[in-house]
Amino acid sequence: MILTVAYGIFGWNGTLEDSVQHFEASGEFADMDDIRASYLENGGQFLAAFDRDRLIGTSAIRRLALETAELKRMWLLPEFHGQGIGYALFCQLRDFAHQKGYRRIRLQTSPLQVRAIAFYHRLGFQEIPCYNEDHAEVSMELHL
Repeated sequence: MILTVAYGIFGWNGTLEDSVQHFEASGEFADMDDIRASYLENGGQFLAAFDRDRLIGTSAIRRLALETAELKRMWLLPEFHGQGIGYALFCQLRDFAHQKGYRRIRLQTSPLQVRAIAFYHRLGFQEIPCYNEDHAEVSMELHL
């Protein structure tokens, strides 16, 4: 599901199989190889949304710094946009972050993700300077 969503997001001209090979070779989704280590054992949580038995979305949060969490893998299949599912996932993660003592949540997203950026703005996120080495991405932060 993650790679299906990524395929749509990044607008590949090739096949889904080509994009899967690319993402696996690049290591871009290495955090997904061990969710427990990447999220659960790193001060975070990983959520999945289902429609009956079909995985339709994911969202995760992990420790970035002592008082800062990072929102990751906030992806939802397009046919489920606008139904409040992403908002519900985010609210669970925001509440979790607050309970864990985080004071802020940061994220990065592609500047091509206009709809996602608008969603994050509606949630209260503000754009900030890049907080890691990926200067091509839009960095955002929400104070809890």
